[in-house]
Amino acid sequence: MAALQFPCTIFKTQNRMDDYSAEDMRCGDLTEAQLKSHYRLDYISDRVDPYMLTRRSSMDRPQSMFCCNRRGAGEKISRQQCAMMLFDEFRSLSRNFSIYGPYSHLIEKMIIHMQNGNGTPFHDMSLDTALKEHILNDKSKNSTRLRLHEVIKKNIDWHKKHYPAKEKDKLKEIILGGKLPKFDRFQDDFNGMGITVHDTWATRITIKSLHIYNDHFRAVVHYKVQDHFGLDSDDILKKKFSQFHFFRIWFVLQRYNQFGFKPFMTNMEAIIEIKGAHK
Repeated sequence: MAALQFPCTIFKTQNRMDDYSAEDMRCGDLTEAQLKSHYRLDYISDRVDPYMLTRRSSMDRPQSMFCCNRRGAGEKISRQQCAMMLFDEFRSLSRNFSIYGPYSHLIEKMIIHMQNGNGTPFHDMSLDTALKEHILNDKSKNSTRLRLHEVIKKNIDWHKKHYPAKEKDKLKEIILGGKLPKFDRFQDDFNGMGITVHDTWATRITIKSLHIYNDHFRAVVHYKVQDHFGLDSDDILKKKFSQFHFFRIWFVLQRYNQFGFKPFMTNMEAIIEIKGAHK
């Protein structure tokens, strides 16, 4: 009976890594008319009007009785100034979604990267730490780590001290039956991970090595996860997003053909150990 050789990639999502054709990776593809008519993005910011390229005052806001009579009356600014002011407001509003914790700083770093990074991939050690903690702290029945522990333990050929190659598919099946690490828990709404990553686009899981000694085993497993820091049409058309200026500014900075700031890939990875005994 042949042994499974390592390293061995045991799981890949249908969504592929580095998929720049995804809808949320589009940028600079919408006109002012489209943003207003289809997405209802007339009022974007309390600081500037990105269509008229003017500063706003408190009287320009929708709740002001003077709002509709003052349109276009604000101080003219350049497109570059407008973008800078929108990014400043974007960062300021992000604090409502990253109130506490070791990851609360990430959203501002990622907004700065959107402003200056020209679409290059983003990586930060804090993301790796968050991913590893998520995997290790998941004690639920859907935990991919715990499910892998059980299937490895069950299918090891303890006499020959290896994992049979013919049982490889069971590793993928057990992951499919669980839940991949995502930052959609209640605490992620406030700790900065929900706004920076939340759901994920692509995941790849690789067993780097498997050592079997006496009646014990030790597997080293590598998780590679990728998300897109970008918004698609479905995002902004949902009321839970469109009601916030934060997301309206984000969408306009990304998709308005007068700005077109590029979204980017967010990369994170974690290496964990899975240990167990025959009995």
